[in-house]
This record gives sequence, structure tokens and C-alpha cells, in this order.
Amino acid sequence: MNKALGKICLGFSLCLLSACQSGQPSGALSLNSKTSPTSLIVSIAKTIQTCWFKSSDPAFKPYRLASEVNSYAGRPRLLLVPRQNPGGLPSLVVQAEQRGDKNSGKFTNLQTYGPILQSNSGKRITDDIKRWSLGSTNCKA
Repeated sequence: MNKALGKICLGFSLCLLSACQSGQPSGALSLNSKTSPTSLIVSIAKTIQTCWFKSSDPAFKPYRLASEVNSYAGRPRLLLVPRQNPGGLPSLVVQAEQRGDKNSGKFTNLQTYGPILQSNSGKRITDDIKRWSLGSTNCKA
């Protein structure tokens, strides 16, 4: 019995270790764009307002959008925060920053992260933001 328990514990430990090794959390998004960081975040924020909030989408009823477009760190971002606690921890962060240089070429890297990406809405959120980062303003794919 102890050998079986030991094998189960070893297998479980290996699963946990491999989960810690993954570079990007499941559901997180990282992509590059030629649009400036501020323009990209403003565009995505406007589309989120229209598609998720003004449409009264029930998946986003518990949240509100907080934009931090004028970032001194050079990383404009938007946050999905609890509606009842706007100062609380964000459930989603969408952040853009300029990368590259004159030699390699400058580009904007867009990243998303947050616990809502692990929810039932996670894939939809990622798909929406990916589509909107490419310039689409359609609410549905």
C-alpha cells in the first residue's frame, strides 16, 4: 500500500512541478502590433465598453473598466475591477508597451493576465482582445 501511495504522491508532485514550469499562464495572451501602446489600449477599451458593458453582457455585470492610459511607466493598461470595489484587485489586466529598437524595429507588445482568464469566459475574452488588437471593432467573431 505504501508503494502505491508513494507513486501517487510522486505523480502528483510531477504534475504540480510541470504546472509551475509553464512560461505563460493558461489563457494569457501576448502578441505584437505596429500600433502605438496608447492607441492600442484606447481602441481596445472603447470596444470593451461597447461590447461588454453597454450591451449589458451578463458575464461582465460584476465588473467595471478602469483605464490607465497615461502611464508614466510607458505601459498603458486597462483593468477589469470589481464593480462594488473599484480599488480592489483586478480580474483582468490588458497592458501594452513599446519594445524593440532602431536596429530590430519597434513594436508594441500586448499582454493580458488575470484570474478571469481561467473562468468560463476566459477563451472568449482572449479571442475578443486578440481580434480587437488587430483592429476589428466587431463584438462577435
